[in-house]
Amino acid sequence: MKIADAMTKSIDTITGGSSITDAARKMRDMGTGFLPVTDAHQERLIGVTTDRDMVIRCLAEGKDPSHTPVQQAMSEKVLYCFANDELDAAAQSMADQQVYRLVVLDSPESKRLSGIITVGDIRRHGDEAAAERAAERIADAA
Repeated sequence: MKIADAMTKSIDTITGGSSITDAARKMRDMGTGFLPVTDAHQERLIGVTTDRDMVIRCLAEGKDPSHTPVQQAMSEKVLYCFANDELDAAAQSMADQQVYRLVVLDSPESKRLSGIITVGDIRRHGDEAAAERAAERIADAA
Protein backbone atom coordinates (compact mmCIF):
# COMPACT_ATOMS: atom_id res chain seq x y z
CA MET A 1 0.00 0.00 0.00
CA LYS A 2 1.19 3.52 -0.78
CA ILE A 3 1.65 6.17 1.90
CA ALA A 4 -0.87 8.37 0.06
CA ASP A 5 -3.56 5.78 0.84
CA ALA A 6 -2.88 5.77 4.59
CA MET A 7 -1.67 9.26 5.49
CA THR A 8 -3.62 12.01 7.17
CA LYS A 9 -4.30 14.45 4.37
CA SER A 10 -6.07 17.28 6.14
CA ILE A 11 -3.28 18.89 8.08
CA ASP A 12 -2.97 22.34 9.50
CA THR A 13 0.23 24.31 9.54
CA ILE A 14 1.44 27.33 11.45
CA THR A 15 3.69 30.12 10.28
CA GLY A 16 7.10 30.57 11.84
CA GLY A 17 6.18 34.06 13.02
CA SER A 18 3.15 32.88 15.01
CA SER A 19 3.53 32.77 18.76
CA ILE A 20 4.16 29.63 20.78
CA THR A 21 0.84 30.33 22.51
CA ASP A 22 -0.96 30.31 19.14
CA ALA A 23 0.74 27.02 18.23
CA ALA A 24 -0.18 25.46 21.58
CA ARG A 25 -3.82 26.47 21.16
CA LYS A 26 -3.89 25.11 17.63
CA MET A 27 -2.41 21.80 18.83
CA ARG A 28 -4.96 21.65 21.66
CA ASP A 29 -7.87 22.33 19.30
CA MET A 30 -6.62 19.74 16.80
CA GLY A 31 -5.77 17.13 19.44
CA THR A 32 -2.17 16.82 18.25
CA GLY A 33 1.32 17.57 19.47
CA PHE A 34 2.87 18.29 16.08
CA LEU A 35 2.59 21.05 13.47
CA PRO A 36 4.43 21.67 10.23
CA VAL A 37 5.81 25.23 10.15
CA THR A 38 5.60 27.33 6.99
CA ASP A 39 6.95 30.66 5.82
CA ALA A 40 4.82 33.80 6.18
CA HIS A 41 3.04 33.12 2.87
CA GLN A 42 2.31 29.49 3.82
CA GLU A 43 4.00 28.39 0.60
CA ARG A 44 7.16 26.71 1.87
CA LEU A 45 7.76 24.26 4.69
CA ILE A 46 10.53 25.65 6.93
CA GLY A 47 10.38 23.20 9.83
CA VAL A 48 8.18 21.35 12.29
CA THR A 49 7.33 21.93 15.91
CA THR A 50 6.11 19.63 18.64
CA ASP A 51 4.69 20.22 22.07
CA ARG A 52 8.02 18.94 23.40
CA ASP A 53 9.96 21.47 21.28
CA MET A 54 7.90 24.28 22.77
CA VAL A 55 8.46 23.10 26.34
CA ILE A 56 12.22 22.52 25.95
CA ARG A 57 13.08 25.53 23.76
CA CYS A 58 10.67 28.10 25.16
CA LEU A 59 9.13 27.37 28.54
CA ALA A 60 12.18 25.70 30.10
CA GLU A 61 14.29 28.65 28.95
CA GLY A 62 11.96 31.10 30.69
CA LYS A 63 10.75 32.70 27.46
CA ASP A 64 7.28 34.22 27.22
CA PRO A 65 5.26 31.93 24.91
CA SER A 66 2.94 34.76 23.88
CA HIS A 67 5.93 36.74 22.54
CA THR A 68 8.18 33.93 21.31
CA PRO A 69 7.76 33.01 17.65
CA VAL A 70 7.37 29.36 16.68
CA GLN A 71 10.47 29.67 14.53
CA GLN A 72 12.58 29.94 17.71
CA ALA A 73 11.27 26.61 19.03
CA MET A 74 10.87 24.57 15.86
CA SER A 75 13.11 21.88 14.43
CA GLU A 76 14.48 22.94 11.06
CA LYS A 77 15.36 19.38 10.11
CA VAL A 78 12.21 17.98 8.53
CA LEU A 79 12.01 14.19 8.35
CA TYR A 80 9.90 13.22 5.37
CA CYS A 81 8.84 10.63 2.86
CA PHE A 82 6.94 10.79 -0.42
CA ALA A 83 3.28 10.03 -1.07
CA ASN A 84 4.09 7.27 -3.58
CA ASP A 85 6.46 5.42 -1.22
CA GLU A 86 5.31 2.12 0.25
CA LEU A 87 4.06 1.94 3.86
CA ASP A 88 6.82 -0.43 4.90
CA ALA A 89 9.41 2.09 3.67
CA ALA A 90 7.83 4.75 5.90
CA ALA A 91 7.86 2.37 8.87
CA GLN A 92 11.53 1.55 8.25
CA SER A 93 12.38 5.25 7.97
CA MET A 94 10.59 5.99 11.25
CA ALA A 95 12.47 3.18 12.98
CA ASP A 96 15.82 4.31 11.54
CA GLN A 97 15.24 7.95 12.52
CA GLN A 98 13.58 7.16 15.89
CA VAL A 99 10.36 9.09 15.20
CA TYR A 100 6.67 8.19 15.30
CA ARG A 101 5.64 10.42 12.37
CA LEU A 102 6.92 11.77 9.08
CA VAL A 103 5.89 14.67 6.91
CA VAL A 104 4.63 13.46 3.53
CA LEU A 105 5.66 15.39 0.42
CA ASP A 106 3.93 14.98 -2.93
CA SER A 107 6.99 14.23 -5.08
CA PRO A 108 10.77 14.62 -5.16
CA GLU A 109 10.39 17.31 -7.83
CA SER A 110 7.92 19.75 -6.25
CA LYS A 111 8.26 18.72 -2.59
CA ARG A 112 4.86 20.16 -1.59
CA LEU A 113 3.36 19.21 1.75
CA SER A 114 0.73 16.49 1.24
CA GLY A 115 0.12 15.06 4.68
CA ILE A 116 1.48 13.31 7.73
CA ILE A 117 2.02 9.57 8.22
CA THR A 118 2.27 8.05 11.70
CA VAL A 119 3.00 4.61 13.08
CA GLY A 120 -0.70 4.48 14.00
CA ASP A 121 -1.72 5.23 10.39
CA ILE A 122 0.46 2.37 9.19
CA ARG A 123 -1.05 0.02 11.77
CA ARG A 124 -4.64 1.03 10.89
CA HIS A 125 -4.07 0.54 7.17
CA GLY A 126 -2.92 -3.01 7.17
CA ASP A 127 0.78 -3.23 7.88
CA GLU A 128 0.55 -3.99 11.58
CA ALA A 129 3.79 -6.00 11.62
CA ALA A 130 5.83 -3.14 10.11
CA ALA A 131 4.24 -0.64 12.50
CA GLU A 132 4.98 -2.87 15.48
CA ARG A 133 8.62 -3.36 14.44
CA ALA A 134 9.05 0.41 14.03
CA ALA A 135 7.42 1.19 17.39
CA GLU A 136 9.57 -1.40 19.17
CA ARG A 137 12.81 -0.03 17.67
CA ILE A 138 11.84 3.53 18.57
CA ALA A 139 10.93 2.55 22.14
CA ASP A 140 14.10 0.48 22.56
CA ALA A 141 16.27 3.45 21.61
CA ALA A 142 14.57 5.79 24.09
